[in-house]
Amino acid sequence: MDGFEGKTPRTRYDYPFETTPEPGVTLEVAPGVRWVRMPLPFALKWINLWLIEDGDGWTLVDTGVSTSETKAHWRTLFATELEGRRITRVIVTHMHPDHVGLAGWICRKFGCDLWMSRLEYVTCRMLVADTGREAPEAGVRFYRAAGWGQDDIDRYVERFGGFGKAVSQLPDAYRRLSDGDEVTIGGRVWRVIMGCGHSPEHACLWCEELNVFISGDQILPRISSNVSVFPTEPAADPLQDWLSSCAKLKQAVPPDVLVCPAHNEPFYGAHKRLDALIAGHETALGRLLERLDEPKRAVDLFTAVFARPITPDLLGMATGETLAHVNCLIERGRVISEMRDGVAYYSRRP
Repeated sequence: MDGFEGKTPRTRYDYPFETTPEPGVTLEVAPGVRWVRMPLPFALKWINLWLIEDGDGWTLVDTGVSTSETKAHWRTLFATELEGRRITRVIVTHMHPDHVGLAGWICRKFGCDLWMSRLEYVTCRMLVADTGREAPEAGVRFYRAAGWGQDDIDRYVERFGGFGKAVSQLPDAYRRLSDGDEVTIGGRVWRVIMGCGHSPEHACLWCEELNVFISGDQILPRISSNVSVFPTEPAADPLQDWLSSCAKLKQAVPPDVLVCPAHNEPFYGAHKRLDALIAGHETALGRLLERLDEPKRAVDLFTAVFARPITPDLLGMATGETLAHVNCLIERGRVISEMRDGVAYYSRRP
């Protein structure tokens, strides 16, 4: 998921479109590329999805979350905006519910294939399988180590397994996307560029002919994608993966590319934004390191990373992202940790 305001330098970007499409309506952003906008039942209120003309049909990139409201908007769009043509393929950038939520529903409706990277597809199937399970003890230990109180732990246990409720049943087979693949859509070549950190193997699409980059959550103009550590891999370093991906994207796409992001509006200024994202995280790492003159828990470090107060509904994401920064500093040899009665305390390396 996304939605944290990153403490990145304020930079002006060029937003070429004065209006945004209403749900059930499309707006052309480049020849054969249409912008679809769907509501979300989260703090982040909208997601952008993309239709690409594909011969006698349309390729759809991302689908929205699985709700009756989103399905109703899609039915309107299918009836009015596809010009009598069908969806011929669904490409999903990554496995978060706002992107993959209705992929299975749409694939079944049109009898078309789902295209995803392997890690995103497999991870999504794994998370959906958690629905109905009891919260694992590893998760309870993880959040207790971060400094959560018992009320917070109880909420985690109560809400565990909710991922699958926002995702329609995935197809049992898929077409694999890999870094560097070239997918021909409507006679134009779209190159797959993978990123990671926000999710395991996030697929972006770049069309050199149109100079259009469908970025998913890898480049967002106004918010910084959540980069988190989770109980399944508590020692992971996703922030370094994210920083490396930002540097990779800066080399892979030109500075004047039209970025079509999953949230906020299409914009020009990809390289400036990537520089700002990198700088913002490096600044947060520096602030966090300054706070560790004496041992602190993860929950004591939120203000080093975030610009707004952390309410109970954001606690899980805030904890995951704070630990991503902590783990990055541990991997860089700047921070050490010690356990005290099941709680992790972090401090600067002497």
